[in-house]
Formats: sequence, C-alpha cells, structure tokens
Amino acid sequence: MRYYLEVFGCQMNVSDSERIAALLEQLNYERVAEEKSADLIVVVACSIRQSAVDRVYGRAQRWRAIKKQRPLVTALSGCVLKSDQAKLTSVFDLFFDAHELNSLPRQLGNHFRSQGAQVLESNWSKIQPLYSSDFQAYVTISTGCNNFCTFCVVPYTRGRERSRPAEDIQTEVDGLLKRGYKEITLLGQNVNSYGLDGRPPRRVALDSRLAQTKNEEVFGFPELLRQIARRPYEFWLRFLSPNPQDFSDDLIDIIATEPNCVKWVHLPIQAGDNEVLKRMNRRYTVEHFLSLVDKIRARIPGVAITTDVIVGFCGETEAQFQNTLKVFEAVQFDMAYTAQYSHRTGTGAYRALTDDVPDEVKEDRERRLTEVLKAGALKRNQALVGQTVTVLVDAFKKGFGFGKNEGNKTIRFASNDNLIGQFVNVKITHAQAWGLT
Repeated sequence: MRYYLEVFGCQMNVSDSERIAALLEQLNYERVAEEKSADLIVVVACSIRQSAVDRVYGRAQRWRAIKKQRPLVTALSGCVLKSDQAKLTSVFDLFFDAHELNSLPRQLGNHFRSQGAQVLESNWSKIQPLYSSDFQAYVTISTGCNNFCTFCVVPYTRGRERSRPAEDIQTEVDGLLKRGYKEITLLGQNVNSYGLDGRPPRRVALDSRLAQTKNEEVFGFPELLRQIARRPYEFWLRFLSPNPQDFSDDLIDIIATEPNCVKWVHLPIQAGDNEVLKRMNRRYTVEHFLSLVDKIRARIPGVAITTDVIVGFCGETEAQFQNTLKVFEAVQFDMAYTAQYSHRTGTGAYRALTDDVPDEVKEDRERRLTEVLKAGALKRNQALVGQTVTVLVDAFKKGFGFGKNEGNKTIRFASNDNLIGQFVNVKITHAQAWGLT
C-alpha cells in the first residue's frame, strides 16, 4: 500500500510526521511523492490560524471527489482543536493523535484488511523517526504548554506540558550523532520548562538540576542542554522555542561556553508594549526582555538574536505599536517572524477580547515594522563582511552552495562541488538584510 504525507505548520509537526512515517513503513506502507499515486493520504494539520484549517478542509473535499473514482483512505492528525474536529473528521476517514500512534494500525486495519499489523512500540516518543534529512534532525524533548498565551491554541490542541525522559532524548541524540548528523534542534513549545511538568510557570532563577520526582532524577533544560552539548562529536546544537519569562543565567552560560551550542538565540517577544503583553498573558515585561537581550549579548559575543512578533493584537493602539517599533530599533534583531493577528476560535483572546484592529491597519503596521527590522538586520549582517564563517550546506544549485551559519543566516557561495551535509568555511563578501554572499 502506498501513502502520501502532507505536513502543515511548525517544526513540531514535522517531527511528529517523521514518527508517523516510520510507523507506516513498519507496517509495510511505501511512501510516494504525489498524492495521485497514494492509497492512503495522511495530513498533519495545524490549527494556529483559521486559514490553515480551511485549507486542510478544502483539500479533503477534493479528495472526497477522488474517492468516487478510485479507492482512497484519508487520515488526519496534528494540532486540531476539538471545535474543528467535527468539521474535519466529517471529511476524513480516520483521525488519530500523533502521540497515540498505537491506535493507527487498528484504524488502518478497518480500511485495509491486510494491513492490520501491530505496532512494536506503543510509546510514540520511543518510535525511531524516519528523519527527512541525512544530516539535520529535530528531536522533541517535550510537548504541550502550560502558559496559555491568549493568542495561542497549543494548550488546547497538544495539552499540558509533558517532558520526555532525559534518557530517551539522549539515546535518540546518540543514535543521530553516531550516524554522522551535523545539526540537532531540540524542540518544545517552551523548552525552558523541560522537566518541570506541573510546577509554577515563572522560573527565572531556578537551578539547572532539580529535585527527585517519583524516585527518578529529573533535569531542567540547562542541564539537558549541557549533557547533550558535551557529546564527543562535531555538531551544532540548537533549540526552539524558549520563553523570555524563564530564560536563566545558567542557560546563557551554557550557550556561551559549550562549543557545540550555536551562538544563536530565538527569543519570541510577541509585542513591545507591557499592556499588550498583559492581554497576551505573556508573563514578562519589555524591561525584562531588553535586560535579557543585553545579558545574552554581553555573555555571548557575536550572538544572533531572532524573535516572533504579532502586530494588531486585540486593542493595540498606535502608541502601543510605536513601543514595539522602539524595541525593534533598540535591539536590532537579526531576523523576526512577523504575523498579523487573527482571531482564533478556542483561544483566550477569542473568548474575552475583541479583534478590533482593522486589517488595513495590521498590514500597515507589519510593513512599517518590517522596514525597521530590515534596517537592523542589514546593519548586523554588514558587520560580518570580511569575516570567515562556518556554514552547514543544505542545498546546491547551478554552481552555488546554500546553507546557514551558526546564527541561522542564509549564505550563498560559489562552488564547483556538491557539499550538502558538510561544514565549510566561507568568507563573507556581501551583505543583504535577509542573507549573505
């Protein structure tokens, strides 16, 4: 039987899809590159935006039409709000939680009588992923979130925070490093709170090593990062995403001193105004964020700092947006992922706040913010001209290699050789806002 896998959304969904693929191939399904060749189509959905849900629904409607012409089974997984499940499951043949993969063979067996094999491992986190790259890998360390930011659906789609055992994570990482992987990214909705399941949300000054829980030693994120970084291999270690509210001094020191930790921090600010942050239920202030940035840059020279930001959140005034512009001017982020706020069913903002910023104002604010971002990013990139940096090559096309440096900046360089998957040293000769040559 042939399957086609389509993934929407974040790196966490990509990581989940790699385990789904591994399970399907364990059941002797063969992956195909085009949906027209598939007997089974699996969608790993994203519920962050209503438009993403609508897109999945539209695709499923098209597949329903195909079913009238030939046998086809469609399956849905990923981040799906309960309020969306009824609508989506009405156009999909089956639905399964990516973290309860042991249910999938039984469900498939109801549609493909010959494919009812049992899963050898019922714990999703112990299933060996079928990684989509031979040299870069995502390793999930926790799922779910306890923060309940009012714009976010993750606590409702993935539940409360659940940390994987450190031993399982380290075993997965060791297997990757032995196979020659060059870059590992640790994933969690809030990596800082790894190992702290069920504890209070504000944890700025916690020690890295925590107390005994259920007679089992539990580590906080800094200690986990330190232990992985000290593996005796040449590789880059990244993590996504932390929360500014509990980014500890211990974590900064580890990034600064461990050679395998890249000198890059993705630090989502979401808004540069304290009143907006309160409405978002982000438990830090702009002053704390700016102090944290100063501390990171002082301790880690040359560090690249990127962020996430939402413009036009409920009730955002022009003056409050101006405060966000001031933060961007002061920090000069290396890159930012900007989004115009859109109301999302099921979130705290949807229940308690009004989406009262007009679309044209959101578009204008995003444009203005991007201009400030671009100026700052260009200035920071220009500082790299003349330097020789290490690049992990991830693409090769028409005499040029492409890759990223430690700071996650895209770099293009002339090359006669296909060096994908290798570290190379490149001298920077030209800078643009969004890339280097």
